[in-house]
Amino acid sequence: MAENSTKSAKILVFSTEKISDPAIDMAGLLKLHYPPTVYTITVPCSSGIKPSWIMHAYQRGFDGVFIAADGSDCVYGESCTEKTGHLVGKTHELMKANGIEPARLRMAALCSVCSESFVKQVRSFNEYLLKSLHP
Repeated sequence: MAENSTKSAKILVFSTEKISDPAIDMAGLLKLHYPPTVYTITVPCSSGIKPSWIMHAYQRGFDGVFIAADGSDCVYGESCTEKTGHLVGKTHELMKANGIEPARLRMAALCSVCSESFVKQVRSFNEYLLKSLHP
């Protein structure tokens, strides 16, 4: 088990430019450490993410995908969380059909100052992925 502490799962994060990006940036400024194999793609709104993008990440070797959603703070509309949840559900079905464990996709609403929450979420996801995919 000690071996897992030095390994990191490859995680793709979809982050929103107005809300979750500032939190992720602040995590770096505050020197809050999370796995070095976390890659971020910025999108205007989490509800615009396409299931095919997520599936492509798995095809390209990512262990997990994390959606840092805006929640009720979304500048593009109040139904952002609902729409993002719907796309996650749709993607879970695609994942099952392709033999990919749906738990490899996570979503959490993050506010612009939620740096510690982001780091906690990503560390927890990393631990889960290491235990389930790389025992």
